[in-house]
Amino acid sequence: MTLELYREELALTAAALAAPGSGLLAADESTATIGKRFEAIGLDNTEANRRAYRTLLATTAGLAEHVSGVILYEETLFQDSDVIAVDPLAAAARSSGNGAPLVELFQRQGIIPGIKVDLGVEPLAGALPGESWCTGLKGLGDRAARYYARGARFAKWRAVLRISSEGCPSELAVRENAWGLARYARTVQEHGLVPIVEPEILMDGDHDIATTASVQEWVLRTVYEALAINGVFLEGSLLKPSMTTAGAECLQRPSSEEVGEFTLRTLVRTVPAAVPAILFLSGGLSEEDASVCLNAINAAAAQPAAPWHLGFSFGRALQHSCLNAWGGTNVAAGQAALLARARANGAASRGTYVVGSEPSDDSSLFVANYNY
Repeated sequence: MTLELYREELALTAAALAAPGSGLLAADESTATIGKRFEAIGLDNTEANRRAYRTLLATTAGLAEHVSGVILYEETLFQDSDVIAVDPLAAAARSSGNGAPLVELFQRQGIIPGIKVDLGVEPLAGALPGESWCTGLKGLGDRAARYYARGARFAKWRAVLRISSEGCPSELAVRENAWGLARYARTVQEHGLVPIVEPEILMDGDHDIATTASVQEWVLRTVYEALAINGVFLEGSLLKPSMTTAGAECLQRPSSEEVGEFTLRTLVRTVPAAVPAILFLSGGLSEEDASVCLNAINAAAAQPAAPWHLGFSFGRALQHSCLNAWGGTNVAAGQAALLARARANGAASRGTYVVGSEPSDDSSLFVANYNY
């Protein structure tokens, strides 16, 4: 019954996140993962440096023209900046800098805050070696209520599946992860948060694009069956899938046009039209390749028009150049790089991106067995 209290709000939030020409900034890296990113630019992984970097993201002028929402890590949701608070009285007793909450800085721009709520993956007993299930259901309702009170309006849960010649994914892994996604989605909806459902199929492997498409269709059908059984309100939910492409070690590299055509075919066969938006993860593609492939998906979806907004939910493919340009001190350069990639992906979400029209780092961002 609790879901009914939020039904209208959930639909409005999902629609706002599905604004044309927009997507999400996935800034939900764990403390350990952001530490690896900082190490690459010679920066210590301290709370002050994490706060400074996240403040850079939250104060990038014009970001809301292309980014409708931001996925935060729990630390960030409850972290305060050094930026002066709108209400100085509200800054009393703040823990870090006596400034405005970072979540407020995003809100000032019109960017909707969200929160990563899963607690990471663990080996799945009874499944094939390397297969996992996602943890975090215990106590999720209480956490979701606390996140909502802090200002979050959507949530994200990442399930991880892999394709291998040893038979992955197994039936057990697909069903377990689909059920976990469904239980999470129903739980957070009952506390006012729009669930982003993320069944990621890793790029690891040498399988071709046709194999990816076949597995992805199976996974998505199973996920939406589980969502239906759990009574998830589809109009108040979003999907974050992998793009349909070949494994990273496949010698036959598909063109961006093939990625667009296979991805659209997969979605048309499996995703209900009631879902407002499909926001793709970049999955280790380079910044430029992620934009080009997203553009190709939207080009393929133009005739006939797809029933969903096809946008982005990129982490590395939005932040890589930004981090390098910032380097710990150059805020203006970091923000310029972030805005350039946001513009590129905003255009790609409309199918109007011109290859190379925005500066980017075209180095591969693929990390084997990626976990954050």
